[in-house]
Amino acid sequence: MKEFSNISTLIFDFGGVLINLDLNQCILNLKKLGLVEVEKYLSNFGQKDFFLQFEKGQIGTEKFREEIRKLTPKTLTDSEIDAAWCSFLCNIPVEKLEMLLELKKKYRIIMLSNSNPLHIEVSAAGEFEKAGTKITDYFDKCYFSYQMKMAKPDPEIFTTLLASEKVEAIKCLFLDDGPKNIEQADKLGFQTYLVSANEDLSFLLEL
Repeated sequence: MKEFSNISTLIFDFGGVLINLDLNQCILNLKKLGLVEVEKYLSNFGQKDFFLQFEKGQIGTEKFREEIRKLTPKTLTDSEIDAAWCSFLCNIPVEKLEMLLELKKKYRIIMLSNSNPLHIEVSAAGEFEKAGTKITDYFDKCYFSYQMKMAKPDPEIFTTLLASEKVEAIKCLFLDDGPKNIEQADKLGFQTYLVSANEDLSFLLEL
C-alpha cells in the first residue's frame, strides 16, 4: 500500500471507483437497438467520436440521441436510447456511500468525473435516491467533464479544479481506475491511487 501524508482533499472518479460499471451490458443493449458496430465508439480505453463529444459537453442530449439514431435502421424512442446508454452504470455499494459520509467529516470530498448528462442526471441521481439521499450529501463539490468542456487525462481539467478549490496538488489524494488519468495526475504533483475493479477502498478510513 502506498504511503500518503498531509492530505486535505480526496478526489474521487465516479465510474469504476464508486459506482460499478458494465460496459459489456451497455454494448449488448445498444446492439439490440441496431448499433452493430458500437465497439468503434466505446471500449475500456475510452470513448470516441460523438460519445466523447457528449462527455466533453460539445453536444447535448438531444444531439447525442440523433447521432445514435443515425447508426440504426430502427425507429427508437428517447427512453429506449436512454435506457440502453444508462445500463453502462450499475450500482453504488452501500458501504461506499457510508464510507464517503465518514470521510467527509475529516476531508474535503470532491468528485472529478468524465461523464455526461444522462449518466449523472439519470443513473447517478437514481442510485443516490435509492438510499434516500442526493449526490450533494456526499460531495463538497462535483466536477463533471460535460460541464467543464474538458476531460481527463487532459492536464487542464486538473489545473482548473486546483484553481477552483484553491488547494495544492500535493495535498490532494486522487483516486481513479484509469492508468492514463493517474499518470497525468502524478505529473502534476497529486498523491494518487489506482483503483482496482470492485475495490472497497476501506483503507481510506485508516488514513
